[in-house]
Amino acid sequence: MKMKLILASSSARRAELLRDAGIAFEVRAPHVDEARHSDETAEIMVARLAEAKARAVAELAGEGKPAIIIGADTAVELDGEIFGKPRDAADAREMLSYLSGRTHFVLTGICALRLPDGATRSTVERTAVTFAPLDPGEIEAYITTGEPFDKAGGYAIQGRAGRYIPRIEGCYFNVVGLPLARLHALLNDLGWCEDGTNVK
Repeated sequence: MKMKLILASSSARRAELLRDAGIAFEVRAPHVDEARHSDETAEIMVARLAEAKARAVAELAGEGKPAIIIGADTAVELDGEIFGKPRDAADAREMLSYLSGRTHFVLTGICALRLPDGATRSTVERTAVTFAPLDPGEIEAYITTGEPFDKAGGYAIQGRAGRYIPRIEGCYFNVVGLPLARLHALLNDLGWCEDGTNVK
């Protein structure tokens, strides 16, 4: 019996990563409050939100047909501060100034939820990202491109910001928004096969 994959995300970058990896999937955007809970670490937050997104879509997709729903959430963390998507240019400027010349961490929570039995596999991937020192002019020029505004931490490593990042430690795809190798392992553990056949 065929087991389809459903990406519980409106992120164009996550969808592109899956397509480039040759993985067939459908997209169903979840409606989840992504506000951070008080005293919540970045790791706990992304794990919670990834599961919440997967479960929100599972409720909508609960036709009883075999499927695996992929929920994911990404955050940038430095010195205990969590950086989401900048609200405006001033917020992006503050984020990039704080990240300039320093090493921060990108954390992505993944939750793979199998239907109809509800089995789950979850993980959090962590990658260290080092920014070169940015002068105010570089920050302003980057902000004017519009690239920072829908990205956690206010930058896209796969875009113009790549020129400012001399080093990462860990999974590159995690920084884009979806650690493919880790996701592939979770899917295999839930019985997914490349041809969409459920083997477990």
